[in-house]
Amino acid sequence: MKNRSVQTEIDAGFLYKKLAENEKDESIAEVFREMSSIESVHAEVFAKKYNIDLAKEGKPSFRARSLNAIGRIFGYKYVLGSLLDTEKSLSNAITNQKNNLGMSANGSENNHVQILKNILDKDQEFNIANISKFEKRHHTVGGNTIRAAVLGGNDGLVSNFSLVMGVAGATQGELGVLLAGISGLLAGGLSMALGEWISVKSSQELYENQMDLEMEELETNPEGEKQELILIYRTKGIPKDQAVKMANDIIQDKEKAHDVLIKEELGINPEELKGSAVEAAASSFILFSAGAILPVLPFLFITGTPAILFSVLTSTLGLFVIGAAITLFTGKNMLLSGFRQVVFGLVAAAITFGIGRIIGISLG
Repeated sequence: MKNRSVQTEIDAGFLYKKLAENEKDESIAEVFREMSSIESVHAEVFAKKYNIDLAKEGKPSFRARSLNAIGRIFGYKYVLGSLLDTEKSLSNAITNQKNNLGMSANGSENNHVQILKNILDKDQEFNIANISKFEKRHHTVGGNTIRAAVLGGNDGLVSNFSLVMGVAGATQGELGVLLAGISGLLAGGLSMALGEWISVKSSQELYENQMDLEMEELETNPEGEKQELILIYRTKGIPKDQAVKMANDIIQDKEKAHDVLIKEELGINPEELKGSAVEAAASSFILFSAGAILPVLPFLFITGTPAILFSVLTSTLGLFVIGAAITLFTGKNMLLSGFRQVVFGLVAAAITFGIGRIIGISLG
């Protein structure tokens, strides 16, 4: 069996290579090529340590190929987001493991996360505009969107599966289950949609107000804002003279200075504010419903015990797929994650079925 560390490095090198091949901005593509090269070297080091022949076993995993397929279909911003999220998770896991063992962190735990920043820092041709452009790509939907899709489907499936099984336990799987399942789908989906709409809309309004205030400060006190830019760059380790030059160049263009200030000072990415609250709500409803419909489907055609058994079967398959999809972010074993999700979902459904059965007997 191939060593997990070796496979992680092989996958990272493969994905960064694909990112480079599909990146139109040459300066950013160069960063990805360097990252791919670094990860490939790491793979060779680990392979030598564990006596693994990369010529025979150096292929990317199913997870990496799946992420690449997602990139080809939906765009490689999803791949970048998921890849960086994975590296952050690995970094946190190493840090926590050292803490549990009483070992002190030495900074190497964040190497993979910091590599991109280090590459940008050493490249003299990477000015602040290019860095901002790259970081904007870094903070786009990426892995968060894929994660939202998986978690949305999981919420719908687990909650409605439990509801359907609870009613099925009380009614022996008769027609009332279908009504309860559809009602649960609609109630849950609409609740999720409204919550998402409120979340997106309130965030947009808050950030827009902060951005307006920043523009007002820039117009009334440009010198003060320039000094803030200088301090921001100096805290990033940029020499004073270079920081002053960068701030002077940026402050000449009010719109550009505003973009930099809201990003550096307020931590706001304007691109993230362009999303539609209505679209976010609709997406949330669809994702929740996609999971919630699975336990209801059999009751559209049959009733009684056969419908209950088919509902358990379709829900079990859905739970496994969701658990396996989670490994796109975690890098864990797909079968283990899938079966773990199945166990949790079945336990929740069994509890509600048992409670429903007790209530049904009592009422009967």
